[in-house]
Amino acid sequence: MGGKLSGQARVARARQWFDAFTVLLAIVFIAVAWPTLHVTHKVPAAAAPFIAGFAAFPILLLRVNPPLGWAVSAGSALMITLAVPNQPGNTIPFQVVHILVLFALVFAVAVRAPVRIVAVVWLATSLLFATAMAQTGDSFAESGFGWPLAITGLVVFGLLIRWVVVSRQALLKSEEETELERARRAILEEKARIARDLHDVVAHHMSMVVVQAQTAPYRIDGLSADARAEFESIGTGARAALNEIRGMLGVLRSDGQLPEHAPQPSAADLPMLLEAAQRAGVPLTWTVDGELGAVPETTGLALYRIVQESLANASRHAPGASVRVHIACAEELALTVGNERPIAVRTGDHSVAAGSGIAGMQTRAAAVGGVLTAGPRPDGGFEVHARLPLNILTPIA
Repeated sequence: MGGKLSGQARVARARQWFDAFTVLLAIVFIAVAWPTLHVTHKVPAAAAPFIAGFAAFPILLLRVNPPLGWAVSAGSALMITLAVPNQPGNTIPFQVVHILVLFALVFAVAVRAPVRIVAVVWLATSLLFATAMAQTGDSFAESGFGWPLAITGLVVFGLLIRWVVVSRQALLKSEEETELERARRAILEEKARIARDLHDVVAHHMSMVVVQAQTAPYRIDGLSADARAEFESIGTGARAALNEIRGMLGVLRSDGQLPEHAPQPSAADLPMLLEAAQRAGVPLTWTVDGELGAVPETTGLALYRIVQESLANASRHAPGASVRVHIACAEELALTVGNERPIAVRTGDHSVAAGSGIAGMQTRAAAVGGVLTAGPRPDGGFEVHARLPLNILTPIA
């Protein structure tokens, strides 16, 4: 905690200090106005404290209710002008303390009150001073615009202060909203990155488990009925787990996904990916025309993830079917991943939840300026085509 005050506590403390200041100011004003009232006006001794109080005490409403304080001060000034005669030689209809309090309240109204109230206060105060001071015989007041001009300047200054405060508050609010939006976007981007990695890595290896369990009866001769049932049970459980993972990824994924900035696989890692899929039981062949090590990092990452997802889809939706991967590096990188008609026939409920694999591959291709198409072949198989540029040097932000 460290003794630091929150924003609301600081505001409350500032209000307390301001209220204490206005009370002290009112005491000073009444101490000045009461003893000097008989010098400026002809008043009975019994009425002096009341007239001095009307001059000094409206300052107490400076923060609480400036329009009400102004109404009391202006109304009492008008009544004093009309009902209380001046001492000989005094040309000001009400005390200097009264003028100071009235000006302070006009300024407070200009800073805090609604604009329509500010307009009424400005007009009424200008008329009050224009008519009351014009009777003094002073050349400044007899001009008819001196005091109203001073009041107008005071109101304009108050409105400028008000505009600065309002603008500052709007700026602070905007900065807070910007920080919140920036934090929200960072969270969404991190969730999207996690979702892509989970989908590309976990789902891929889970699919390998599924395809191994499904193709084991066709790859291993002499399996007993119990062994076949065990493999079928493993495949069913793995598919159920994969469906749950894909459901979780649907919550994490979001639009506007950005490429990762952390170290990621490259095109040079593709042979290991293909060999791992082959060891998992996928009947896979591949050819590479060109040098994968020359593929830029961003394009290589997109290529790796597209191949990974394509193999996972082929293993999941066409178990036992042969898969062929062809990569050509020339002016651009061309990728083809195709599988034959599936030879394994599923039994029971082996439905797989609709995923976002193809959409994710298209997003990755588009992120580096490439295109990807995917669809069934006439012979019953499925094929993925991607064309990726080789001149991408940095990730697209």
